[in-house]
Amino acid sequence: MNASSKKQKLLGIGTSYKTIKSEKVGVLTGILYMAPYNLSGKNVCPNASAGCAAACLNTSGRGAMHVVQAARLKKTQRFFEDRQQFLWDLVNEIRALKRKAHQRGMKAAVRLNGTSDLPYEKYKIGDTGKNIMEMFPDIQFYDYTKLETRITKGQLPANYHLTFSRAEDNDHKLDDVLKHTSAAVVFSGHLPATWRGYPVIDGDEHDARFTDAGPGTVIGLLVKGRGKKDTTGFVVPSHGTDSTWN
Repeated sequence: MNASSKKQKLLGIGTSYKTIKSEKVGVLTGILYMAPYNLSGKNVCPNASAGCAAACLNTSGRGAMHVVQAARLKKTQRFFEDRQQFLWDLVNEIRALKRKAHQRGMKAAVRLNGTSDLPYEKYKIGDTGKNIMEMFPDIQFYDYTKLETRITKGQLPANYHLTFSRAEDNDHKLDDVLKHTSAAVVFSGHLPATWRGYPVIDGDEHDARFTDAGPGTVIGLLVKGRGKKDTTGFVVPSHGTDSTWN
């Protein structure tokens, strides 16, 4: 099943404004968008909170188009109907991304969970005995996750960087997770210089988290779209007592 099937492309290159911004730091990103949560009938975001679900950027930008939503739904169905073929299709697309990045003198990176939170490190491909990160040890993979055990207890490949996504229902886990990696926090208003004593960097500058974020760093993201109406605590008010300013 290692021949690529003649189906829609799984990875988007140059289709996300944030990953496009990563090109300014020399990173060409392929990103996979699925139908989030249980929109497909299968839950691909097992730890999604109510606030995260309400603020999801799935329908932002090009995601507002019906054809884009239909494509994401089809990709999700493919993943569950024939996961091995899906993974082999990804292998072939990553090979193409690698060639394209080389031609442009850039570093190739892959974000498999654009609108999902699936443990790709656990999925072995065919009889290779390898997951997709191990198939491409010279490619940088990265994602955001609310599954803190993937970070604190998992055995991640060396080329897979995970940023923890803080939400209203996992806030109590933040200090422990920040010992291991960075954490994304959504703020209203302006980004503070520090939050709860942790330095805050602007996560909207680009998406290549593996280039700038180490343990103990808060990735500040300004609230967008439907998240501006949040009342769950998912969005943190930047004027709160936990924040300091330059």
